[in-house]
Amino acid sequence: MADENNFSNVRFLTVSEVAAVMRVSKMTVYRLVHSGEMPAVRFGRSYRVPESAVEEYLRGAVIDRETGTA
Repeated sequence: MADENNFSNVRFLTVSEVAAVMRVSKMTVYRLVHSGEMPAVRFGRSYRVPESAVEEYLRGAVIDRETGTA
């Protein structure tokens, strides 16, 4: 996130929305959040993930076709 102290321009996604974007289960998203691989903010009993964090995670997960590594 560009400015971690200014959340007015941050778009937060629910775990369900993140799962739909990534085409994985909600449990997979919860595992990523709890392991610290994907940052999230807790609101009451639910989590919200900054949209930029999802984009960053997906960019980092791209596999190099020649080497087969991330």
